[in-house]
Amino acid sequence: MTTTVDDDARRAFMERFFESIGTDGYHSTYYHDDAVVEFPQSGERFEGVENFRAWREQYPADVAFRTRRLTGSGDVWVGECWVSYDGGPEMMGFAVHELRGDRIARERIYVVEPWEAPEWRAPWRAATPAE
Repeated sequence: MTTTVDDDARRAFMERFFESIGTDGYHSTYYHDDAVVEFPQSGERFEGVENFRAWREQYPADVAFRTRRLTGSGDVWVGECWVSYDGGPEMMGFAVHELRGDRIARERIYVVEPWEAPEWRAPWRAATPAE
């Protein structure tokens, strides 16, 4: 059973993680050495922090990232974000993080293109909250 204090500490950890993405040293600070990163949409799986750190350092595009929402409890946290590549249009993304102790053990990343809401659903839609 996870206590509120544990969830508060984990939320703070995940907030720091999202704020530090792309900075020097963030891999060793936030991931276990044997962590796994998966992209279910492409079927890719990267095992070991050194393995995915290497390709992230060679990434061929400029990536802009901003967090939209963070939700979770216990060992599972989900970060919703907006991501843009080389100044292109923003796409919605989310990552599911499984924690083991004090670091990330598994990260599953999904990125999707936004679409226009169909007009026929307008009578039932609520206003979108500000981000």
